[in-house]
This record gives sequence, structure tokens and C-alpha cells, in this order.
Amino acid sequence: MAGTEPGRRTGNIFYAFAPWIIFDIVASPSTWKYAALAALVASVVLNIGDIRRGRLKILEVTGIVFFAVLSVLALAVDRHDLIWLETYAQPLANGVIAVVALVSLAFDPFTAQYARETTPREYWDSPVFRHINVVLTAVWSAVFVVIAVLGVVAVHTEGSSDWLNWVIPVALLVIAVRFTERYPDEYSARHATERAAV
Repeated sequence: MAGTEPGRRTGNIFYAFAPWIIFDIVASPSTWKYAALAALVASVVLNIGDIRRGRLKILEVTGIVFFAVLSVLALAVDRHDLIWLETYAQPLANGVIAVVALVSLAFDPFTAQYARETTPREYWDSPVFRHINVVLTAVWSAVFVVIAVLGVVAVHTEGSSDWLNWVIPVALLVIAVRFTERYPDEYSARHATERAAV
């Protein structure tokens, strides 16, 4: 998504996912503490402009708070008391982002916060804009719910963790990215054609 002003990054939905992806890649029972710290740093660095302007979005706020809490737990709590977190760190992270995305559907679909940066204000309240962002947010919610469930299954399944933690989740993320790139234009064009035919 392009910015609305030259030379200014106004935010990008894929940048918002970057800290979560970093955490998923780095996190394991022995490295989740480093993963949380790396994701926290990424959350702050990638969103420094929005932090300064006081224009953080729900996904960015969630990332900063979630990874800050994990980092504090890693420093302040005895390792023995965090075995559950070591075991379920990845599913927990994916579950949190899934819940946030699902809850946003009831108020303001989280993808709309990014779409507004490249969409003229007069379209923000249109049924087409609302529909597109409800669909996109629902798709991302479903993807992270599935990835979280796969992570839990992987913890309790021997021999298939690579498929459950990496292969299928990466494939789902690629599909969601492609869908996000194509669906708005395809739906808008279809809607315009339907209106012209009336």
C-alpha cells in the first residue's frame, strides 16, 4: 500500500504482521524469550512513525503490548513457572492475533485501518469499502485460527511438526496475502459492473 504523502510510510498491513512472523520463525521452547524480544523491537521500530504521530492501529498496539508482556515474563518469572509458555508460545501468539482480528469485526475491521491510508475519505463509509474489509479481516482471522490450532496439534503430535508449524501455515499466509492483494480490485470491479447493468 502506498503512502498518502511522498516519502512517508503511512503503515502497511504486511509490516504489521512482520513482528508476529518474526516471533513464529524464531520461537521454540529454547528461544521464545529471544523471539519475544526480537518481535518487540520489530513492533516498535516498524511503527515508530505511527507511535510519534499517535496513530497506532489495533494490530500494532496488540503486538507491542503482547511482546512486551512476554519479554517482562521472560525476565521476571522463573523458567520452571513458564514451561507452559515455552510449550505453547507459537499457538498463543497466533491465537491472540486471531482473537483481535475477530473482535475487530464487531467494531472496525482491522484491515480497514490500513485501507483508509490509500482510499479517499469519501469512500470510507461506503458499503463496498465495508464489505471488502469485513471479508479481508474474516479471511485473516480464519487463517490465524487455523494456524493456532495447527500449533496446538503439533505440540501433541510426533513426526509432523514441520508440516503443522511451517509448511501449512506458510501456505495459508501466502494464500491470504494473494487474496488481500487481489480481492479489493476484483470485488470493486464486479460491483461496478453489477451497478452498471441495473
